[in-house]
Amino acid sequence: MPATISFARGAPSLDIVDTEGLREAAQSAFTKDPAGTFSYGTSVGYVPLREWIAEQHGVQVEQVLVTNGSMQADAFLFALLVQPGDAVIVESPTYDRTLLNLRQRDADVRMVEIETDGIDVDAVETVLEGGALHPKLAHIIPNFQNPAGHTLSAAKRTRMLALAETYDFTLFEDDPYIWIRFEGESLPTMLSQDTAGRVVYASSFSKTVCPGIRVGYLVGPQAIIKQVQTLATNTYISPNMVAQSIVNEFCRSGRIEQSIATVKAALRERRDALVTALERELPEARFAPPQGGYFMWVELPEDVSVAELENAARARDVVFVKGTDFLLEGGENTLRLAYSGVTPEQIDEGITRLAAAARSLGVTA
Repeated sequence: MPATISFARGAPSLDIVDTEGLREAAQSAFTKDPAGTFSYGTSVGYVPLREWIAEQHGVQVEQVLVTNGSMQADAFLFALLVQPGDAVIVESPTYDRTLLNLRQRDADVRMVEIETDGIDVDAVETVLEGGALHPKLAHIIPNFQNPAGHTLSAAKRTRMLALAETYDFTLFEDDPYIWIRFEGESLPTMLSQDTAGRVVYASSFSKTVCPGIRVGYLVGPQAIIKQVQTLATNTYISPNMVAQSIVNEFCRSGRIEQSIATVKAALRERRDALVTALERELPEARFAPPQGGYFMWVELPEDVSVAELENAARARDVVFVKGTDFLLEGGENTLRLAYSGVTPEQIDEGITRLAAAARSLGVTA
């Protein structure tokens, strides 16, 4: 039986994780600050790491809260700002856990099509004009979006900031992939351009240090962060101080820059391998190669059922995530391929198997 090749999870494989650097960072954390590392902290997170994050974003330390992964940060913000029936604008498609979280809160989720340069801002403006919709929040993944892989253009970032101010909603900039750019020009965050206090920013060290570290953070207006701090206190008193102390040492030692360089080089090679294999094996597939990140969105001919393809691929020991998982409706002919956790050789073999599965369903080149 061939080994299973998984395009399902957005996590770097162990061979590109800086295990030696993490070992050194852990030893340094345990030696330099055993009291801060091994004790309960407060809900704001490990203070030296909080200060380092504030320095990176050019904000006051009171505007930062460090959490157990960025999904915890997302959950806190949604719990604070979104009540049952509140309208929330999200990209279409969007991260499946975002949809799950918002639906569990009985939010009025409004999906707006994402284009190759980010969310369709004209469509957002159309939804807002006339005052019929008063969203509490717009959730945007600006860089190498999960699952589509697209990046929000500079012009669209400016327009989304203006809309948030005009229509009085919070712009949630969910940005865990910002450092994983292979090519093209880096764009300033919306947080860095926010003059009206409308942006709350989230990011994570899972994509640049290692997924198991489970350290994320929020940056935003001090009043919002203070309220999130209360939620965090009531939830767990203190997040994981050991993990956050290790991340602090890893960042301050400079190893994070080396780690990011390693991850970027490996993922660019994997992205290229995926493009080559898809063009060879599934030329009828439509996709836009991302300039960074972990994911590629693939659209097959309209008569293809990806639900059936999922079963046929699984029989050939290949797994992926159906596009319908990232949408409220439609997308039956789409899928997301994560190339971060598979080698170029596994990608080539996996797409060959996927194409064989597609041909078994009558899909032809």
